[in-house]
Amino acid sequence: MASTKQKVNEIIQAASIACAGIDGGLAQVPESDSVALDPIQTAMIIAIASAHGIEITNAAAADLLHTFSATVRGRQVPISRQAMAGWLPGIDNAVNDSTAAALTEAIGWAANSYFDQAEAK
Repeated sequence: MASTKQKVNEIIQAASIACAGIDGGLAQVPESDSVALDPIQTAMIIAIASAHGIEITNAAAADLLHTFSATVRGRQVPISRQAMAGWLPGIDNAVNDSTAAALTEAIGWAANSYFDQAEAK
């Protein structure tokens, strides 16, 4: 039987791969990523909570997503995707998908830490 950490790792990796694929394909559509990524990341948070034996609602997971996203994105180095897209076609897709994967992974591990602490109480 897989440990909680193994389950969480699998959940995060699956969500990160899904978000990378979606965001890479949406590189040329400005500001479209949150509409596509939020449901995946919300489902990831619900699954991580469940792996810890904690049940949360969709609304609670969405609130946590926005909290974790603000923290993670606040530490992110800004990248001018529009400038890169104009000069190097195709590069923007790679920047988008790797950024989406990295942010999703960071959000997932933030959620894991949160539920670890909740579980310890």
